[in-house]
Amino acid sequence: MMSRSYTNLLDLAAGNFAALGPAGGGRRRSGSFAPRRMPRVMTVPGTLSELDDEDDERAATSSVASDVPSSAICERLIVVANQLPVVARRRPDGRGWVFSWDDDSLLLRLRDGVPDEMEVLFIGTLRADVPAAEQDEVSQTLIDGFRCAPVFLPADLYDRFYQNFCKGYLWPLFHYMLPFAAAQSPNESGASAGGRFERASWEAYVLANKHFFEKIVEVINPEDDYVWVHDYHLMALPTFLRRRFNRLRIGFFLHSPFPSSEIYRSLPVREEILRTMLNCDLIGFHTFDYARHFLSCCSRMLGIEYQSKRGYIGLDYYGRTVGIKIMPVGIHMGQLQSVLRLPEMQQKVAELRQQFEGMTVLLGVDDTDIFKGINLKLLAFEYMLKTHPKWRGRAVLVQIANPARGKGKDIESIRAEIQDSCERINREFGQSGYSPIVLIDRNVPSVEKLAYYTVAECVVVTAVRDGMNLTPYEYIVCRQGIPSSESAPEVSGPRKSMLVVSEFIGCSPSLSGAIRINPWNVESTAESLNEAISMSERDKELRHEKHYRYVSTHDVAYWSRSFIQDLERACKDHFRKPCWGIGLGFGFRVVALDPNFSKLSFDSIIMSYGRSKSRAIFLDYDGTLVPQASLYQKPSEELVTIINTLCSDKNNIVFIVSGRSKNSLGSMFSSCPILGIAAEHGYFLRWTRDEEWQTSTQSPDIGWMQMAEPVMNLYTEATDGSYIETKETALVWHHRDADQGFASSQAKEMLDHLESVLANEAVSVKSGQFIVEVKPQGVSKGLIAEKILASMKEKGQQADFVLCIGDDRSDEDMFENIADAMKKGIVAPKTPLFACTVGQKPSKAKFYLDDTYEVVSMLSALAEVSEPDPTRWSSGQMTHSRAK
Repeated sequence: MMSRSYTNLLDLAAGNFAALGPAGGGRRRSGSFAPRRMPRVMTVPGTLSELDDEDDERAATSSVASDVPSSAICERLIVVANQLPVVARRRPDGRGWVFSWDDDSLLLRLRDGVPDEMEVLFIGTLRADVPAAEQDEVSQTLIDGFRCAPVFLPADLYDRFYQNFCKGYLWPLFHYMLPFAAAQSPNESGASAGGRFERASWEAYVLANKHFFEKIVEVINPEDDYVWVHDYHLMALPTFLRRRFNRLRIGFFLHSPFPSSEIYRSLPVREEILRTMLNCDLIGFHTFDYARHFLSCCSRMLGIEYQSKRGYIGLDYYGRTVGIKIMPVGIHMGQLQSVLRLPEMQQKVAELRQQFEGMTVLLGVDDTDIFKGINLKLLAFEYMLKTHPKWRGRAVLVQIANPARGKGKDIESIRAEIQDSCERINREFGQSGYSPIVLIDRNVPSVEKLAYYTVAECVVVTAVRDGMNLTPYEYIVCRQGIPSSESAPEVSGPRKSMLVVSEFIGCSPSLSGAIRINPWNVESTAESLNEAISMSERDKELRHEKHYRYVSTHDVAYWSRSFIQDLERACKDHFRKPCWGIGLGFGFRVVALDPNFSKLSFDSIIMSYGRSKSRAIFLDYDGTLVPQASLYQKPSEELVTIINTLCSDKNNIVFIVSGRSKNSLGSMFSSCPILGIAAEHGYFLRWTRDEEWQTSTQSPDIGWMQMAEPVMNLYTEATDGSYIETKETALVWHHRDADQGFASSQAKEMLDHLESVLANEAVSVKSGQFIVEVKPQGVSKGLIAEKILASMKEKGQQADFVLCIGDDRSDEDMFENIADAMKKGIVAPKTPLFACTVGQKPSKAKFYLDDTYEVVSMLSALAEVSEPDPTRWSSGQMTHSRAK
């Protein structure tokens, strides 16, 4: 029998957050605290456990009561990351802790771009094992002195969350390493590198994210605070936050690569992670490639397409616009320049210049891990010495290999490979007093590292995959030196630098003067190394000037300032639209809708239906009466019975209004003798089964089909899974079963192509849900609905009740015309107009139903209160009464 704690984790990983009960299990978790001097507190009254109980009720359909704009308190930025920008050390006597800022932390430096009036609060874990008895005191110390709120995770949970799932699964996958086999060896963090997905590790990941969420709840003011979540460790956090605070302003920045959809789709929880990221207001990436991969995943797996408007990229997610931010992070100029000013810096530079006098120094600075490509760099340098002998005895490659943060077979293998290559190259090309490779396999202090940057003629980065990599930026600043500073190391002559960088790292696109290489191509990389150090001095100066201008103006403050400004822009409408939280688990999302948009009440429509004497009912078919993806497209016996019951009421006029052909609709509803059908968006019309089909306009000239069909055939042949549906008056290209990424692109191309070819024809070319359609102008569902209502008025049956239901773009015309029907006088005054779309989405309709099942249920409820008239089943009588 499974323990209760394990079943809780299963519930959590499945997204059933409510099954866990109150946050923290209804008792005070070790490390939780009530800060004595926090300037903001929760504005929702009650304890944390009470709030979690209420959360389950709010998740269904209601909005958060606290989501009301307030200006009483200044805005604050809550920065959430796996680790705090703080270094914790035990006092020498073992009594208490000493804390200091981590000067190398990116989180600490982003404060420089935050507006002066905005306070910054950090939330994350400490890189120290703090006993449970000391956690409250440590928390209060960090809040008071550093504005940091620490999250304390149990050691076993942190191990499974960070090492197993984050570093052992997500990190390799996001760096394009597929888990072909079960994990057997730990990676650089001590975790299994590239191991297969394990449900228990995912459960630990979600549970750890919930602990971060609990800490945020303790300190947040949801009306005034912005929350900025960092990196792949906390991708589940936005759903927890959005569930509790519907209008909370949430940003997320991914510091690692985002893989292509072909890699990402192997992730068993791929949709869960995409949906939780879409619960943010702004999602940031270092490069357009990473953003493009994310957008492609959203399109292929969720069917969500992006739009670009005035330079901003956005995804429409249930009425909310989720912004996409592309901005590579920068370095902190002040920190580097402060090190360059240190007296010992000048001394170290002098030592290195003496050591490498007469040599051309190439430099590599990398962590020892499986993606940095250090050995590829060594092999390329070896090949350069072989093919360009002039550099023997003159060129030196200094490789700083920062020690791995853990142990494992992968790391040991890489380290051994690097050592073997260094020994072989030095043995083959070394001379007395000359070693072509200088390997520094230890922690290198900042002063020493920056001194190497200062003396190096070229920096080489051969990573096979890396999120950003700021090594080139740091090198450029060091080569620039500190102007007009006596204590700064001298940079002889004009400032110059050269970069050879992998095309697979995030900083590569921003360094337009660098020589970009494919590190897997050793021979080509070797030629690039030779080109870099052989380049003219003037070229090196020009490239350096260009790079320094970019690096100095696009620092970490510029990056954070730009992100915060876009986050504010993305959230500007938060308090203008009503919103509802719907869904369970990671399917939870917030729907932002028009204030007048609401769910259709069965009681309300039944009451209006019962009071009326002349009713018009317009029903779309696909996606409204049957699901779009249904393999069985014919109406069920239940649906036919409901429609016949509605039709048999003498007060009802019922029409199916669809884009399908007249033959298709006529065949499917052959057992409905008194059902009206408007086929091909209303071009063909009949009031009963036994009537002849009428046309809504004069017989069209269909000569345009001979022009359009060859164009559509071209795209059909090139797009596997697509086909053309030929109707009497229209052509429809379907691509539901094709690859959605490619088919969507093809649909846009076809739309432009057809509009160009048919520019002088009386036709309209429109795209819809997985279709591109060409049809005659002046034909739409809206116009035919208006024509039917006008005809009813002419026959003395002016409608005093109108129900119109549809699900896609073509139905929006019908909703719009129905809304104007009363102004045009074709329906009775004060007629209840029920324009209803299927699914909660932005629409011209005033009402919605969730799915086709609810539509059929609603029609069934109307059928139950209808008054069937047996005499109406006489087709001759019906023809006379309805069509004459």
